[in-house]
Amino acid sequence: MIGKLKGIVDSIDEDGMILDVNGVGYLVAASARTLRALPPMGQAAALLIETHVREDAIRLYGFLTAGERDWFRLLQNVQGVGAKVALGILGALSSEALSTAIQRQDKAMLSRAPGVGPKLAARLVTELKDKAPAFGGVDFGPVMADAGESSKLPKAAEDAVLALVGLGYARPQALAAVAKGFASLGPEAQTAALIRLGLKELAQ
Repeated sequence: MIGKLKGIVDSIDEDGMILDVNGVGYLVAASARTLRALPPMGQAAALLIETHVREDAIRLYGFLTAGERDWFRLLQNVQGVGAKVALGILGALSSEALSTAIQRQDKAMLSRAPGVGPKLAARLVTELKDKAPAFGGVDFGPVMADAGESSKLPKAAEDAVLALVGLGYARPQALAAVAKGFASLGPEAQTAALIRLGLKELAQ
């Protein structure tokens, strides 16, 4: 099984990319979010890989973060969600936004994803409500890469990040520190507690 590939971005299309690894072009499917975050063609990229082996094909799915890969696996445990729908969900929602939607039972947010209707959205929030916290709330990697994702952080976490930035820390540092605090305290974490843990982490 292939678990990771590092090579040169050869080409990118709507559904995936070709990654040139020492002269061998690997066709890798990925979410729209991952494809947008890839470096330009001709530059190096590293992807975590999920390998699906079928009788008639071997398919590779690529992810920039472990959180996205974990969600890809988890989503497919829900009836009606295959690899294509899982990638569609991950393309429409970041790992953090997906976790938040499930924790809040927000079926409307999930229905934004292609291939997800009201019935499937209801099934997703029902079947994953007890599993989402294990994957959400701490995967702030995509946020660091794209400042536009900041609105998808839980309010307490975003307020904590803003407070740390106000104290002079760079946003990536603040995000990393708050992410660790969020992982420790869980989705019900309050801003003040996240700030305290963030400062403790940054002081090390």
